[in-house]
Amino acid sequence: MRILIVEDEPLLARRLERFCHEILGDQLEAIRTATLFSEASARLDESPIDLLLLDLNLNGRDGMELLTRSVAGSFHTIIVSANTDQALRAFEYGVIDFVAKPFSRERLEQALRRLTGREGRGAGGARFLAVRKLGRVELVPVERVVYVEGAGAYAELVLDDGRRELHDKTLEKLHAVLPPDFERIHKSFIVRWSLVKALHAQEGSHYEAELRNGIRLPIGRQRYKELREKLG
Repeated sequence: MRILIVEDEPLLARRLERFCHEILGDQLEAIRTATLFSEASARLDESPIDLLLLDLNLNGRDGMELLTRSVAGSFHTIIVSANTDQALRAFEYGVIDFVAKPFSRERLEQALRRLTGREGRGAGGARFLAVRKLGRVELVPVERVVYVEGAGAYAELVLDDGRRELHDKTLEKLHAVLPPDFERIHKSFIVRWSLVKALHAQEGSHYEAELRNGIRLPIGRQRYKELREKLG
């Protein structure tokens, strides 16, 4: 795992770095730090990362500016900040967790477990998904998303008006920040479960989910029985 720590207090930055080494061990491939907003922006452009640990107060600069940009990236973000009044807003932008300062090793480990998949998704989930368009970031309300289709290292958001928006996160990473109503029905598809009208078994052990708008999406063979029971 490649991590970028954005923290303007050197002692806290070193503490985060030490905890990451202790918790992740051999899983940690590289870890870097940035203390300034401009430095953090440059490092995000320099090389790919898997996780951003972000403070929301960077020498008086609002870290939410960096968050708005970062949520469109292919990496996950965990906020580490004393600005707990910003927690709800941060979760709406799809962060994995909000770790309030002062924090313990155990609290950071809990956040990292969410990232590595050893702890389930929260009850909330993102309200917006950020996509890059013509050099800018556009926020797409999650309530507009009907389903998500994998596209290699990216994912396509299919909206209620039929538009498709390419997102830099993989299907797996998007699933981690979406609300619980979004169900992974196939290796290449996530669907808003409340929009599923019926499930169909086809010849040759092929299965499909029929949405209320008439669209049919494939269901993984191993998931069909569980999803059929869930639909009732």
